[in-house]
Amino acid sequence: MKVEIDGLGLRYGETAALDGLTCTLDGGKIYGLLGRNGSGKTSLMSVLAAFRRQTFGQVRVAGEPVFENRRVTRRISLITHTGETTDIGTAEDALYFAEWLRPDWDGELARSLMDAFGLAPKAKVKEMSTGQRSAMGAVIGLAGRAPLTMFDECHLGMDVPSRKIFYDALLADYMDHPRTIVLSSHLIDEVAPLFEEVLILDRGRLLLQEETPALLGRGTTVTGPADRVAAFTAGLTVLDERRLGPTVAAVVYGPLDDARRREAAGAGLELAPVPLQDLFVHLTADPAGAPAAAPAGAPAAEPSGEPR
Repeated sequence: MKVEIDGLGLRYGETAALDGLTCTLDGGKIYGLLGRNGSGKTSLMSVLAAFRRQTFGQVRVAGEPVFENRRVTRRISLITHTGETTDIGTAEDALYFAEWLRPDWDGELARSLMDAFGLAPKAKVKEMSTGQRSAMGAVIGLAGRAPLTMFDECHLGMDVPSRKIFYDALLADYMDHPRTIVLSSHLIDEVAPLFEEVLILDRGRLLLQEETPALLGRGTTVTGPADRVAAFTAGLTVLDERRLGPTVAAVVYGPLDDARRREAAGAGLELAPVPLQDLFVHLTADPAGAPAAAPAGAPAAEPSGEPR
């Protein structure tokens, strides 16, 4: 299901949760939706799932508006850390209602995931721990196989083994049944290997949208003697710099061609990739409090997904 967002705005009174956001999600990918607290991630997914109506702008999924459009919304699933299970009786009841709501439901997968997470069918959802309810939501989201499936911090409360079960199950089922999946998480290092494309929001606006390998290719840590690092990074966009005695590690943003890499090697400098989580921190850091922007010298925003 292709998602088209054009000039999307959502306001809560005087607060702009989304502010003229425009982007397109092509079908059949796993998208990472990243942003700091209050950036608009949950608001965006709520509008896409028709939980909220936008204040202005347009949202189309599979070419149709989503709000009060049952034909489309029954094919869209938004899972939070409470899943779709709040105030529903037992885990078994939750699965029953999910099957009734979801035309692409796979009961066998649901039962398999229940076993994997150690969830008892007769357990009352309201008496489950936060991690168990999160796992319940993951079961419903994965087994529902909605063509547009969104997970908003659905791993909240899960322990490490449970999160691994979730990540492995998501990837395996996506490979067998491709669909559009949007995954929002603050545990970026854990979920980064799943992402095919990344969107970063900042204060309700799209800061960046790019395929993951290309984005990772833009960040490099340059480490070596301070004077040599300074000479090498002159004219480059430096996102961060740390000093330990005479040694400096500078994070630069922008691709380095083979010639620049040979130059670094000749100067005795070490080049290393920047993890997605670190790159996210540097790109969204803004101590002045103004909306973050693409680093100076970064390519201008284009439909192909360059930083905005």
